[in-house]
Amino acid sequence: MYYRKKPEGPYETEDRRWQHDVPNENSQFLDFIDQLQNEAEISLSLKTGYSELRILTDLMRNHISGKMSTSSSLVLASGMSYGTAKRALANIEKRGLIVRRPKTPTGKSFSLHPSPKLIQEWQEFTRRTRSLIGGLVKPIGSSESRHGEYYYGASYAGSNTLTTLSVFNAKLPIRGELKLLVHADPTFMAMHALKKQLETIFGVRIWSRALSIDRLREEILNNSKARVSRYDIIACDLPWFGEMAEAGRFLPVDSLITASQLDLADFHSVALASTRYQGKQYGIPVQTTPELLVCRRDLLEERGLKPPRTITDTIATAKALHDPFKGAAGIAWNAARGTPLGHSFLFIIAALGQPILDLQKIDGGFDCENVEGSCFRPKFDSLEAREAAEYFLELLDVSPNGILNMSWYERARCYADGKASMAYSATLLAPLFELDKESKTYNNTVYLPHPVGANGRPIAPVGGYALAIPSNIAPERIGAAWDALATLTSAEAIKLYIENGSLVSPRFSVSSDPEVQRISPLISIVDKMARDGVLQVWPRPPVPEIVNIIDIAGEELHDMLLGQKNLSTALSDAQNRADALMRERGHY
Repeated sequence: MYYRKKPEGPYETEDRRWQHDVPNENSQFLDFIDQLQNEAEISLSLKTGYSELRILTDLMRNHISGKMSTSSSLVLASGMSYGTAKRALANIEKRGLIVRRPKTPTGKSFSLHPSPKLIQEWQEFTRRTRSLIGGLVKPIGSSESRHGEYYYGASYAGSNTLTTLSVFNAKLPIRGELKLLVHADPTFMAMHALKKQLETIFGVRIWSRALSIDRLREEILNNSKARVSRYDIIACDLPWFGEMAEAGRFLPVDSLITASQLDLADFHSVALASTRYQGKQYGIPVQTTPELLVCRRDLLEERGLKPPRTITDTIATAKALHDPFKGAAGIAWNAARGTPLGHSFLFIIAALGQPILDLQKIDGGFDCENVEGSCFRPKFDSLEAREAAEYFLELLDVSPNGILNMSWYERARCYADGKASMAYSATLLAPLFELDKESKTYNNTVYLPHPVGANGRPIAPVGGYALAIPSNIAPERIGAAWDALATLTSAEAIKLYIENGSLVSPRFSVSSDPEVQRISPLISIVDKMARDGVLQVWPRPPVPEIVNIIDIAGEELHDMLLGQKNLSTALSDAQNRADALMRERGHY
């Protein structure tokens, strides 16, 4: 596994595990064009003196690397005489291929950037060049594709290829830095790796703070108490939106969506629903990350086993694959006290056919947007809750050592290292085994919805993050914060995150991009699940009390797994605590 050098500039993070060094195909292509022109000039008796190609190549290279282009730098890169290069630059700008953006308030100095027209033309040039080269060479700087041979012509016919982000015509109208509060995960680490490019696009510096999930929520709550927000944009876990919206911690963005004509139809509907509360939209998804069951394909085939589709099958398969003498457990899962185990319980009871609250049944699942009255009643006393607890007790015998301290990263790492043959894992963490060629599970994973019970149906509980604007932001910063938020959640930006180490997308257009699809099969798998209605938000309904319910489940069930309480007592105590909470909040 390779790690990207930390970009310059202010940044705070607790976790640097996600900074994968992912080859940038656009940069490789630009290098190839430069090298090809060099070789042509060396080898052939060409007449030199005027060629715009070096100017355009340098302009595009600076754009994707976040470097600033000026007239002087492009003249120097052109290889032409000063006067000829200046005339070439003027001609290029006259044709609408260059954006000239003021660098200072006086407007006397400018930076130069590729226009949207040039970006589209360059993409077409890239596709045509790859098509012509065809079977003669593989992509510059890469080996065989993991999913078969890939030549430059492979994506030529693709009409869904997204373009590179273009710069704002004027700098983002915000005083000082654009300030972000985000989660420490592969998507936001990819965003950080693209910091220089994003700063070029916005024309302002970016300051970002990345925290673990529990510390992120704590910081959101603390920030909401400040007179003026310390951040312009905040990344919020999807199930927190009910709590945050009810407490007035985020701005509703419906009017901003309407004014900017943002296309919400491109987003996974369940992700959008998670950021809606009482009919108002409070965030825009930047990632959709369902939890799936992942299995080692080679071990299943070696033992003649089929991927498990039911809870019963999962136990049987885990027992068959459990081999502690070889250091390989049957299955890894979230069993650490509190939040991790609480999530496991909510997802398993849902796979058995019952949400954790008494939600109204609707076509395709349960209604978690219109929750009132008795719908808030917890279901720890249901038959499905008992079956979920019994399932956990059975899993203990086929789990890795230290399972009761295992949470999101540890279970995915355990699977990636070959120490577990199966695992429940959020797709957010799939880079650990999808992008690491050293992993025993690289190109060797079967992805499945949650195995079900007798009354359940295949589901993939949806998690992820959306970007929101804090309600206590300085009013004069709202417009700029929204423009930045819309750009950071755009299809073009999300494609960039995927090209830099993320493997999650909340947008159908990104999943349909042929270049994105080639990075990992997981992206298309999740996209199909979204289209087929397998992705569901109701297993973890975004009601204001959901964090408390998760904590109660994670504490009581952990006591059961430790042997400090029997199953019936643990569920009874959980039901009583949750009931008291809902009565205190006046729900029934």
